[in-house]
Amino acid sequence: MASEAEVSGGGTARVDTWIWSVRLTKTRSQAAAAARAGHVRVNGDRVKPAQAIKQGDEVRLRHAGRDRIVVVSRIVRKRVGAPVAVECYVDNSPPPPPREFAAPLALRDRGAGRPTKRDRRELERLQDRRQGE
Repeated sequence: MASEAEVSGGGTARVDTWIWSVRLTKTRSQAAAAARAGHVRVNGDRVKPAQAIKQGDEVRLRHAGRDRIVVVSRIVRKRVGAPVAVECYVDNSPPPPPREFAAPLALRDRGAGRPTKRDRRELERLQDRRQGE
C-alpha cells in the first residue's frame, strides 16, 4: 500500500513526475520529453518538465497519438499501482477512435521482393497520414 509520503491530498509535484506516477506514460523520461516538446499543457499553458502542479489543475497530454485530458484530484510523488493511480485524476479524455476507422496499414505481399521507389513513397505517405491523426 502507498505511504502517506507518496500520496497526498495537497501540495505540489513536478508535472513530469506526476504524469509518470499516475501511469499516463511508461517512463518519467517519456513524460519529461513530452513536456520539453510542448505536448503537455497545464491549465492551457505549455509547461516545462519541472513545472509544479497542484490539485484541481487540468493537464493535457499528447502521447502515443492520443490526447489525454485529466484533472488532478490527488498529488502523487512516487509511482503507484494502477488502482491507486486512477483515483488520482478525473479523466475527461475523448474516447479513442474505433478500430474500423483507423487508417489502413501498409502491408506488402510476402515474397514480393524489395519495394520500388514508387512503392516506398506510397508507404511513407500512408505512414505520414497515420501519424498526423
